[in-house]
Amino acid sequence: MVRASVLLAAALLGVVSGAGGLWLYHHHRAASPQRAVFIEADWPLPKDQWGKGKFFHCDAAQCGVPVDLYVRAKIGFCKCDVGVDDDDELDRVSDVPVFVPKPRAGGPGHVITVAWMKGRSRNFILSESLLNGGKTALAIVFNDKCDVIVATLVASGGEAQQFEARALAFLNSDTVMGWAKITLGL
Repeated sequence: MVRASVLLAAALLGVVSGAGGLWLYHHHRAASPQRAVFIEADWPLPKDQWGKGKFFHCDAAQCGVPVDLYVRAKIGFCKCDVGVDDDDELDRVSDVPVFVPKPRAGGPGHVITVAWMKGRSRNFILSESLLNGGKTALAIVFNDKCDVIVATLVASGGEAQQFEARALAFLNSDTVMGWAKITLGL
């Protein structure tokens, strides 16, 4: 009887600590900046020649700092023969100037891939002091022939570049790729 009680107590302890550990894992995972959760909202930018796009937000509880992701198409706007193949082309087609008139690049860009499309990504500094809620941006630009998809990730109080992998994963998602195929007429 004592042995059965000890075994039952040990089993209950294992279940309770396992459930607590499972709760802690899910709680940490949900609040971790490694698990960006982008929620769609209304396009907040003024209308221009490129029209509205898709807007997604990840709040500080999910991303560690507030992160906004703006995605839109610019039809017939990149070099058809080579696409977005250098930083000059990325700077020309990106939407970063929508946020500041003369953005300052945080370094050279690099090659990225989104689905079947190639392009570039580059970090920009939008305001100097990150400690007081300053902002950085990440321009992610990729193309299908002459049409370009422009994504701009803006992080408040943090480095936008740290969200690149999560943004690329989201841009590769059915949510964005379904919209891109319809928008590009594919």
